[in-house]
Amino acid sequence: MVDNRATDWTIRDRAGREILSSMTTQTLPATGTYVLDPERTIIRCDCTAMQGLVRVHGTFRLSAGRVTIADDPARSGATASIDAGSWESGNSTRDADVKSAKLLDVKTYPEITFSGTGARADGDGWVLPGSLTAHGTTRPVEVRISQASVEDRTVRFRVTAAVDRMDFGVTRQKFRTGHIMKLSIDAVGVASAAQPDDHLE
Repeated sequence: MVDNRATDWTIRDRAGREILSSMTTQTLPATGTYVLDPERTIIRCDCTAMQGLVRVHGTFRLSAGRVTIADDPARSGATASIDAGSWESGNSTRDADVKSAKLLDVKTYPEITFSGTGARADGDGWVLPGSLTAHGTTRPVEVRISQASVEDRTVRFRVTAAVDRMDFGVTRQKFRTGHIMKLSIDAVGVASAAQPDDHLE
């Protein structure tokens, strides 16, 4: 897990409205279900290549997702589906290699999914334990929610995590490609009419 803790802070616009704040036990969006917007959600993935000599910055595209915030944090959670074939790093040769059977094998495993329930406060943020499925393998993963902003019916979250590709059976190119994938997600969601208890048991 990537720990990007920040001090407690709030940014407001000229009218004094809160537009971005660190996550604390006192600063949470209203309870309810928020449907994530793939067009406005950004998923970054950073890793190394060439035995750590080169840093690679890439992105994935969100297919679908939602965040449910309940009165009881233990019943709060999130789900997300990522298009594995959407990987882009700005290098077409590298991208084809990553999406090939050598690494992600996106033709066989087109989706990367996450499902988590049971958020717990951790310092100035929250930690959400869950399961990540990639390359046909499911492993436990914890993600950290470090920032949140609220405006009308729209919420924004900053989420970070780190996963070892070897845990998911992506074991080829051990020396050419780094093992640890650092994820940073700027998620944007819109409140829906669904209630928290409708989705999380």
